[in-house]
Amino acid sequence: MPRDAVEGVGEPAAPEGPATAGSRRREVAADSARSLLLTVLGEFVHPRRAPVWTAVLVEALGLVGVEEKSARQALARTAGEGLLEPSRHGRRAQWSLTMAGTGLLTEGTRRIYGFMRVATPWDGRWLVLTVAIPETQRKLRHRLRTRLTWAGLGSPVPGLWVVPDAGKEAEVAAVISDLGVAEHAYAWVGSTAPFADERRLVSEAWSLADVEGRYCDFIARFSAVTPADPADAFAWQVRLIQEWRRFPFLDPALPPALLDHEWAGRRAADLFHRLHDDWHEAAQEHWESLTPR
Repeated sequence: MPRDAVEGVGEPAAPEGPATAGSRRREVAADSARSLLLTVLGEFVHPRRAPVWTAVLVEALGLVGVEEKSARQALARTAGEGLLEPSRHGRRAQWSLTMAGTGLLTEGTRRIYGFMRVATPWDGRWLVLTVAIPETQRKLRHRLRTRLTWAGLGSPVPGLWVVPDAGKEAEVAAVISDLGVAEHAYAWVGSTAPFADERRLVSEAWSLADVEGRYCDFIARFSAVTPADPADAFAWQVRLIQEWRRFPFLDPALPPALLDHEWAGRRAADLFHRLHDDWHEAAQEHWESLTPR
């Protein structure tokens, strides 16, 4: 999911095994209702391009532990951000994605399902960026860090950003332009000098041990899950996507040549895509059962 849908998302508690209907409702965890709503919208509403009733979204969110009041607040907040718009039918309401909401979820879908899908060869080139933002402009510095981190860049020292993917030049240029910091920025593309220690650069630019630990937690959480029925498949599908969508923000997806061991992210990616495919039909079946004809 795009960066504004990822920031501030907490870590959910890992259940011991397949959830019952009762435990699903008790398992509120630390995920915000809005974050889970965006996951549901992206997986089930966005592909259908059709409005959906409030009651359907409330019931769907209830399956992953969101209370009705929180679900309604999430809908109001998301509408307030311009991502959803309601249409009244007497005392009832349907919700449709706005153009902005459609754009957000389209980008999110591309990132979530494209991330680590295919390993591409590395040409040995780095994109290097320096941006000098005064310490007094903390909000701007935070926005820059968030946008560049989302784009996969790491920062080995303050003010310097690197990524082993010269193809991200246009994306980085857009960030610099959007934030109006072009006059503070310099960038170039090239390979490292023979005396440079690329693995030390990697270790200082990214906190890979933490990311790999999250991948291992993901694998441990989902590898033994077997949904009991379509409702259970729906709930687990939402949780699966909710967890996976963080990784494009956390993991720079470095080339294997820059890693000193087999990266757990590859195993996690294989698991995500396999489970998503396995649970897709049952999860979609349950969503259809929630939607009035």
